[in-house]
Amino acid sequence: MLMIQWNNWTSNSDFILLGLFDHSSLHTFFFSLILGIFFMAFIGNSIMVILIYLDAQLHTPMYILLSQLSLMDLMLITTTVPQMAFNFLSGNKSISMAGCGLQIFFYVSLLGAECFLLAAMAYDRYVAICYPLRYPILMSHKICGLMAASSWILGSLDGIIEVAAALSFSYCGAREIPHFFCDVPALLTLSCSNTLIFEKIIFFCCVIMLTLPVAIIIASYTRVILAVLHMGSSESRHKAFATCSSHLMVVGMYYGAAMFIYMRPSSGRSPTQDKIVSAFYTILTPMLNPLIYSLRNKEVAKAFRKVLGIDKVAA
Repeated sequence: MLMIQWNNWTSNSDFILLGLFDHSSLHTFFFSLILGIFFMAFIGNSIMVILIYLDAQLHTPMYILLSQLSLMDLMLITTTVPQMAFNFLSGNKSISMAGCGLQIFFYVSLLGAECFLLAAMAYDRYVAICYPLRYPILMSHKICGLMAASSWILGSLDGIIEVAAALSFSYCGAREIPHFFCDVPALLTLSCSNTLIFEKIIFFCCVIMLTLPVAIIIASYTRVILAVLHMGSSESRHKAFATCSSHLMVVGMYYGAAMFIYMRPSSGRSPTQDKIVSAFYTILTPMLNPLIYSLRNKEVAKAFRKVLGIDKVAA
């Protein structure tokens, strides 16, 4: 009797993820494309983490922060895509309450952590270019470690708060989430409870977590650009711009999509738009990050050749 009641409770507490695709030929092609992007992102970010760990010359604050970004992207893409692929291939679109809670926690935590980490990376470039002689002091390994750890901790706190609040509400009806993963705004549309206050709190938190790092990034790069323009050597200007432009490309893609999703009023939300934009910064951006940083970075390319033994063969 207890077993029957438990089975009924678990089945009634499951959610249905409507996903991105149906099983038409066109959607099957797009699913295969996303699966390919997932494997590229998984391999690319794994390589970045391993290279920076193995090569002692990359044990500098800039690359340590970059390895944390790759680790976050690696975890972010594995939080959403495997569940989406399982639902599509098996035809079973359900996800348990616990599974939904885990997705929310990791997804929100990693997004929040990346917000703060990108600001730390901007500060690192600001110190390196504007105060190169004081860089070892202002951006020591201890300070770098504290910045990275703070990013993880602040992101995790945000994840704990949001998952605890989201799962405290009552959900009723068809329990069909119009998304390919458990996203809090999409989940709240199914709630039988009054979620207005919580939605306002989420909006306020998102404003702080997005605008504060963006303000730090803008201030840092304004000073960087002014400093670069006053450099006498064209080679130094080119190197500084190349390093900073890579970071600015990542910042633009990440914050642009995040602001579109989380800083719009709920009345103007479209499930289709939210799914497409979410797919962009949870699937496509993690693939592009290692490409942007590795293709434009001689040190990473050199470390990769060293690990493969190409430099030794050439020598």
